[in-house]
Amino acid sequence: MRGFMKRVDLFCYKHPRFGINNLMLVIVVGTAAVWLLGAMDSSFYFLSFLSFDAAAVLRGQVWRLVTFIFVPQSGGVISLLLFLYFYYFIGSTLEREWGAGRFTIYYLMGMLLTVIYGFAAYFVDGRSGGLSASYINLSMFFAFATLFPETRVLLFYFIPIKMKWLAIVDAAYFLYAIVSNFAAGYGMMSFLPLVGILNYFLFCGDALFHGVMPAGRQQRAKTYNFKREVRKINYEQKTRGYTRKCEVCGRTDTDYPDLEFRYCSRCQGVHCFCQDHINNHVHFTE
Repeated sequence: MRGFMKRVDLFCYKHPRFGINNLMLVIVVGTAAVWLLGAMDSSFYFLSFLSFDAAAVLRGQVWRLVTFIFVPQSGGVISLLLFLYFYYFIGSTLEREWGAGRFTIYYLMGMLLTVIYGFAAYFVDGRSGGLSASYINLSMFFAFATLFPETRVLLFYFIPIKMKWLAIVDAAYFLYAIVSNFAAGYGMMSFLPLVGILNYFLFCGDALFHGVMPAGRQQRAKTYNFKREVRKINYEQKTRGYTRKCEVCGRTDTDYPDLEFRYCSRCQGVHCFCQDHINNHVHFTE
Protein backbone atom coordinates (compact mmCIF):
# COMPACT_ATOMS: atom_id res chain seq x y z
CA MET A 1 0.00 0.00 0.00
CA ARG A 2 2.85 2.36 0.80
CA GLY A 3 4.43 1.67 -2.61
CA PHE A 4 1.12 2.38 -4.32
CA MET A 5 0.72 5.69 -2.53
CA LYS A 6 4.29 6.74 -3.32
CA ARG A 7 3.54 6.16 -6.99
CA VAL A 8 0.35 8.21 -6.68
CA ASP A 9 2.24 11.04 -4.98
CA LEU A 10 4.98 10.93 -7.60
CA PHE A 11 2.42 11.01 -10.41
CA CYS A 12 0.68 14.02 -8.82
CA TYR A 13 4.03 15.79 -8.51
CA LYS A 14 4.97 15.14 -12.13
CA HIS A 15 1.51 16.19 -13.31
CA PRO A 16 0.59 19.14 -11.05
CA ARG A 17 -2.34 20.12 -13.27
CA PHE A 18 -3.94 16.69 -13.06
CA GLY A 19 -7.12 16.54 -11.05
CA ILE A 20 -10.56 18.08 -11.02
CA ASN A 21 -10.84 20.95 -8.59
CA ASN A 22 -14.01 20.81 -6.47
CA LEU A 23 -14.75 17.34 -7.84
CA MET A 24 -17.24 16.59 -5.08
CA LEU A 25 -19.14 19.78 -5.87
CA VAL A 26 -19.44 18.63 -9.49
CA ILE A 27 -20.76 15.23 -8.37
CA VAL A 28 -23.20 16.73 -5.85
CA VAL A 29 -24.60 19.28 -8.32
CA GLY A 30 -24.81 16.63 -11.05
CA THR A 31 -26.64 14.23 -8.72
CA ALA A 32 -29.12 16.92 -7.67
CA ALA A 33 -29.77 17.82 -11.32
CA VAL A 34 -30.33 14.18 -12.27
CA TRP A 35 -32.71 13.72 -9.33
CA LEU A 36 -34.67 16.82 -10.36
CA LEU A 37 -34.95 15.68 -13.98
CA GLY A 38 -35.83 12.16 -12.86
CA ALA A 39 -38.58 13.50 -10.60
CA MET A 40 -40.22 15.01 -13.66
CA ASP A 41 -40.26 11.63 -15.40
CA SER A 42 -42.88 9.39 -13.82
CA SER A 43 -41.76 6.43 -15.95
CA PHE A 44 -38.18 6.60 -14.54
CA TYR A 45 -36.86 6.09 -18.09
CA PHE A 46 -34.44 9.01 -17.70
CA LEU A 47 -32.73 7.46 -14.66
CA SER A 48 -32.56 4.03 -16.29
CA PHE A 49 -30.91 5.66 -19.32
CA LEU A 50 -28.03 6.86 -17.10
CA SER A 51 -27.68 3.86 -14.77
CA PHE A 52 -24.92 1.30 -15.23
CA ASP A 53 -25.92 -1.59 -17.45
CA ALA A 54 -23.14 -3.88 -18.64
CA ALA A 55 -25.19 -5.27 -21.51
CA ALA A 56 -26.09 -1.75 -22.68
CA VAL A 57 -22.46 -0.63 -22.45
CA LEU A 58 -21.40 -3.56 -24.63
CA ARG A 59 -24.02 -2.41 -27.14
CA GLY A 60 -22.30 0.99 -27.36
CA GLN A 61 -23.90 3.05 -24.57
CA VAL A 62 -20.52 3.91 -23.08
CA TRP A 63 -21.74 7.02 -21.25
CA ARG A 64 -23.15 4.72 -18.58
CA LEU A 65 -19.55 4.09 -17.41
CA VAL A 66 -19.58 7.64 -16.03
CA THR A 67 -23.19 8.73 -15.60
CA PHE A 68 -24.01 6.02 -13.06
CA ILE A 69 -22.25 8.06 -10.36
CA PHE A 70 -24.90 10.80 -10.75
CA VAL A 71 -27.90 8.52 -10.29
CA PRO A 72 -29.24 9.23 -6.76
CA GLN A 73 -30.00 6.37 -4.40
CA SER A 74 -32.26 8.31 -2.06
CA GLY A 75 -35.82 9.00 -3.15
CA GLY A 76 -36.86 11.67 -0.62
CA VAL A 77 -35.75 15.25 -1.17
CA ILE A 78 -34.81 15.83 2.50
CA SER A 79 -32.71 12.67 2.80
CA LEU A 80 -31.12 13.40 -0.58
CA LEU A 81 -30.07 16.90 0.48
CA LEU A 82 -28.65 15.61 3.75
CA PHE A 83 -26.63 12.92 2.02
CA LEU A 84 -25.37 15.31 -0.65
CA TYR A 85 -24.32 17.87 1.93
CA PHE A 86 -22.54 15.22 4.00
CA TYR A 87 -20.73 13.80 0.96
CA TYR A 88 -19.71 17.29 -0.14
CA PHE A 89 -18.34 18.07 3.32
CA ILE A 90 -16.32 14.86 3.44
CA GLY A 91 -15.14 15.00 -0.18
CA SER A 92 -14.09 18.64 -0.07
CA THR A 93 -12.19 18.05 3.18
CA LEU A 94 -10.33 15.09 1.67
CA GLU A 95 -9.50 17.19 -1.39
CA ARG A 96 -8.02 19.94 0.79
CA GLU A 97 -6.02 17.36 2.76
CA TRP A 98 -4.81 15.28 -0.18
CA GLY A 99 -4.88 17.73 -3.04
CA ALA A 100 -7.10 17.66 -6.12
CA GLY A 101 -4.84 15.17 -7.91
CA ARG A 102 -4.87 12.45 -5.26
CA PHE A 103 -8.55 12.88 -4.47
CA THR A 104 -9.43 12.65 -8.17
CA ILE A 105 -7.39 9.45 -8.45
CA TYR A 106 -9.17 8.09 -5.37
CA TYR A 107 -12.60 8.65 -6.86
CA LEU A 108 -11.63 7.46 -10.34
CA MET A 109 -10.09 4.33 -8.84
CA GLY A 110 -13.34 3.65 -7.00
CA MET A 111 -15.28 4.07 -10.25
CA LEU A 112 -12.89 1.81 -12.15
CA LEU A 113 -13.03 -0.96 -9.55
CA THR A 114 -16.82 -0.71 -9.43
CA VAL A 115 -17.17 -0.95 -13.21
CA ILE A 116 -14.74 -3.88 -13.43
CA TYR A 117 -16.68 -5.70 -10.74
CA GLY A 118 -19.94 -4.89 -12.52
CA PHE A 119 -18.71 -6.52 -15.73
CA ALA A 120 -17.39 -9.52 -13.77
CA ALA A 121 -20.81 -9.98 -12.16
CA TYR A 122 -22.45 -9.68 -15.58
CA PHE A 123 -20.30 -12.41 -17.12
CA VAL A 124 -20.66 -14.70 -14.09
CA ASP A 125 -24.26 -14.16 -12.97
CA GLY A 126 -25.76 -12.41 -15.96
CA ARG A 127 -26.72 -9.38 -13.86
CA SER A 128 -26.05 -6.19 -15.79
CA GLY A 129 -27.29 -3.50 -13.40
CA GLY A 130 -27.39 -2.59 -9.74
CA LEU A 131 -24.23 -0.50 -9.60
CA SER A 132 -24.14 2.93 -8.01
CA ALA A 133 -21.67 5.35 -6.48
CA SER A 134 -23.07 4.81 -2.97
CA TYR A 135 -20.23 2.56 -1.79
CA ILE A 136 -17.61 4.82 -3.36
CA ASN A 137 -19.07 7.74 -1.41
CA LEU A 138 -19.35 5.70 1.79
CA SER A 139 -15.72 4.64 1.47
CA MET A 140 -14.80 8.34 1.59
CA PHE A 141 -16.33 8.36 5.04
CA PHE A 142 -13.84 5.66 6.10
CA ALA A 143 -10.99 7.77 4.72
CA PHE A 144 -12.23 10.87 6.55
CA ALA A 145 -12.58 8.97 9.83
CA THR A 146 -9.04 7.58 9.42
CA LEU A 147 -7.54 11.03 8.89
CA PHE A 148 -9.71 12.84 11.47
CA PRO A 149 -10.88 10.18 13.96
CA GLU A 150 -11.47 12.63 16.82
CA THR A 151 -13.57 15.08 14.82
CA ARG A 152 -17.04 15.44 16.30
CA VAL A 153 -20.25 15.77 14.33
CA LEU A 154 -23.81 16.22 15.51
CA LEU A 155 -25.80 13.05 14.96
CA PHE A 156 -29.47 13.94 14.40
CA TYR A 157 -28.33 17.58 14.87
CA PHE A 158 -27.90 17.36 18.65
CA ILE A 159 -25.89 14.23 19.61
CA PRO A 160 -22.11 14.89 19.44
CA ILE A 161 -20.24 11.80 18.29
CA LYS A 162 -16.70 11.19 17.07
CA MET A 163 -16.07 10.20 13.49
CA LYS A 164 -14.28 7.00 14.47
CA TRP A 165 -17.45 5.67 16.12
CA LEU A 166 -19.54 6.59 13.09
CA ALA A 167 -16.99 4.72 10.96
CA ILE A 168 -17.68 1.59 12.99
CA VAL A 169 -21.39 2.03 12.30
CA ASP A 170 -20.55 2.49 8.62
CA ALA A 171 -18.54 -0.75 8.66
CA ALA A 172 -21.48 -2.55 10.25
CA TYR A 173 -23.71 -1.22 7.46
CA PHE A 174 -21.31 -2.59 4.84
CA LEU A 175 -21.43 -5.99 6.51
CA TYR A 176 -25.22 -5.88 6.74
CA ALA A 177 -25.48 -4.93 3.06
CA ILE A 178 -23.36 -7.90 2.05
CA VAL A 179 -25.30 -10.40 4.18
CA SER A 180 -28.77 -9.09 3.31
CA ASN A 181 -28.07 -8.86 -0.42
CA PHE A 182 -26.59 -12.35 -0.47
CA ALA A 183 -29.63 -13.71 1.39
CA ALA A 184 -31.87 -11.98 -1.16
CA GLY A 185 -30.12 -13.86 -3.97
CA TYR A 186 -28.13 -11.05 -5.58
CA GLY A 187 -25.15 -13.33 -6.21
CA MET A 188 -21.87 -11.55 -6.93
CA MET A 189 -23.51 -8.13 -6.63
CA SER A 190 -23.89 -8.87 -2.91
CA PHE A 191 -20.16 -8.29 -2.46
CA LEU A 192 -20.09 -4.90 -4.18
CA PRO A 193 -19.36 -3.13 -0.83
CA LEU A 194 -15.98 -4.88 -0.78
CA VAL A 195 -14.99 -2.83 -3.84
CA GLY A 196 -15.34 0.40 -1.85
CA ILE A 197 -13.41 -1.14 1.04
CA LEU A 198 -10.60 -2.21 -1.31
CA ASN A 199 -10.31 1.33 -2.66
CA TYR A 200 -10.15 2.64 0.91
CA PHE A 201 -7.40 0.21 1.89
CA LEU A 202 -5.32 1.14 -1.15
CA PHE A 203 -5.23 4.78 -0.05
CA CYS A 204 -5.60 4.61 3.74
CA GLY A 205 -4.56 1.10 4.77
CA ASP A 206 -1.19 2.19 6.10
CA ALA A 207 -2.70 5.05 8.13
CA LEU A 208 -5.35 2.69 9.50
CA PHE A 209 -2.71 0.17 10.54
CA HIS A 210 -0.83 2.75 12.58
CA GLY A 211 -4.04 4.06 14.08
CA VAL A 212 -5.09 0.67 15.45
CA MET A 213 -1.64 -0.65 16.33
CA PRO A 214 -1.62 -1.68 20.02
CA ALA A 215 0.13 0.73 22.33
CA GLY A 216 2.52 -2.02 23.44
CA ARG A 217 3.75 -2.55 19.90
CA GLN A 218 4.15 1.17 19.42
CA GLN A 219 6.26 1.38 22.58
CA ARG A 220 8.40 -1.56 21.48
CA ALA A 221 9.03 0.06 18.11
CA LYS A 222 12.60 1.07 17.46
CA THR A 223 13.43 4.51 18.85
CA TYR A 224 15.87 6.98 17.38
CA ASN A 225 17.99 9.83 18.68
CA PHE A 226 16.41 12.29 16.31
CA LYS A 227 19.02 15.06 16.58
CA ARG A 228 21.89 12.61 16.15
CA GLU A 229 20.25 11.04 13.11
CA VAL A 230 19.65 14.45 11.55
CA ARG A 231 23.32 15.38 11.99
CA LYS A 232 24.30 12.04 10.46
CA ILE A 233 22.01 12.54 7.48
CA ASN A 234 23.28 16.09 7.01
CA TYR A 235 26.88 14.87 6.93
CA GLU A 236 26.12 12.06 4.48
CA GLN A 237 24.10 14.24 2.16
CA LYS A 238 26.78 16.92 1.92
CA THR A 239 28.93 14.40 0.05
CA ARG A 240 26.12 13.96 -2.50
CA GLY A 241 25.86 17.62 -3.47
CA TYR A 242 22.70 18.40 -1.52
CA THR A 243 21.56 18.59 2.10
CA ARG A 244 17.85 17.81 1.89
CA LYS A 245 15.95 15.50 -0.45
CA CYS A 246 12.20 14.83 -0.39
CA GLU A 247 11.35 11.14 0.05
CA VAL A 248 8.23 11.51 -2.13
CA CYS A 249 9.07 13.69 -5.12
CA GLY A 250 12.90 13.56 -5.02
CA ARG A 251 13.41 17.33 -5.12
CA THR A 252 16.56 18.57 -3.36
CA ASP A 253 17.53 21.84 -1.72
CA THR A 254 20.28 22.22 -4.34
CA ASP A 255 17.86 22.11 -7.28
CA TYR A 256 15.16 24.09 -5.43
CA PRO A 257 16.93 26.45 -3.00
CA ASP A 258 13.72 28.33 -2.15
CA LEU A 259 11.84 25.15 -1.22
CA GLU A 260 11.37 24.38 2.48
CA PHE A 261 12.31 20.91 3.76
CA ARG A 262 11.41 19.26 7.06
CA TYR A 263 11.84 15.94 8.83
CA CYS A 264 8.78 13.92 9.85
CA SER A 265 8.73 12.93 13.51
CA ARG A 266 5.95 10.40 12.97
CA CYS A 267 7.96 8.24 10.55
CA GLN A 268 10.16 5.40 11.75
CA GLY A 269 13.73 6.55 11.24
CA VAL A 270 14.67 9.91 9.80
CA HIS A 271 12.95 10.92 6.59
CA CYS A 272 12.95 14.31 4.93
CA PHE A 273 10.06 15.83 2.96
CA CYS A 274 9.49 19.04 1.08
CA GLN A 275 6.85 21.54 2.14
CA ASP A 276 4.36 20.00 -0.30
CA HIS A 277 4.63 16.51 1.22
CA ILE A 278 5.52 16.97 4.90
CA ASN A 279 1.81 16.77 5.77
CA ASN A 280 0.83 14.67 2.78
CA HIS A 281 2.72 11.36 2.71
CA VAL A 282 2.48 7.78 3.87
CA HIS A 283 4.49 7.40 7.08
CA PHE A 284 7.45 5.04 7.10
CA THR A 285 7.17 2.17 9.56
CA GLU A 286 10.64 0.68 9.37
